[in-house]
Amino acid sequence: MNVISQIEALLFVAGEDGLSAAELAKLTDYDKGAIPGLVDELWQKLNDNEGPLTIRSADGRYVLVTKPAFGKVVSAYFDLPVNSKLTQPQLETLVIIAYQQPITRVEIDQIRGVRSAGTIQKLQLHQLIEAVGRKEEIGRPILYGTTADFLDYFGLGSLGDLPELPDIHDVILSDEQRDELALFDDIDENGDKLADEKESEQSRESD
Repeated sequence: MNVISQIEALLFVAGEDGLSAAELAKLTDYDKGAIPGLVDELWQKLNDNEGPLTIRSADGRYVLVTKPAFGKVVSAYFDLPVNSKLTQPQLETLVIIAYQQPITRVEIDQIRGVRSAGTIQKLQLHQLIEAVGRKEEIGRPILYGTTADFLDYFGLGSLGDLPELPDIHDVILSDEQRDELALFDDIDENGDKLADEKESEQSRESD
């Protein structure tokens, strides 16, 4: 696998957040100074064929985007009714953003356990979420929040009208799920087992 293909794959999964030269260098084990030239090679490769993708550079980050010539057909896809297009992953991501906003894509990925770049892009094109700023940390990742269209779609007057999330102890669980949840009752805030402490106390009392 050559480095050009690696860069293309990385930019694809990074979505609209894109990647900087430093990040691409770290991920591909190439010298940072060589990355701009390699990205230019990829840009040339993409633009020499009739494929739909190209590379855009903004704020020192490289982003894989569709070519302007494909704008009409892409817009037509996203003009389809939202009702028929929201999938389970999209709904999960939308709920996370609604309750945790502002939130970055990486934070969403950590909660869901899977990459959400494509899902986030679709939610943006449906105008249910939008970029609301950048987080002040390395890479300055994009922060996402819900839009006015999100409120209209769910019939909400404001974010304050969102229903409260249920306490996990109020949810009806199976016996197996209760056993799994009980394991956390024996762990303190530092991740240590409380059971070990209880056993030690009982042992001292018996002595």
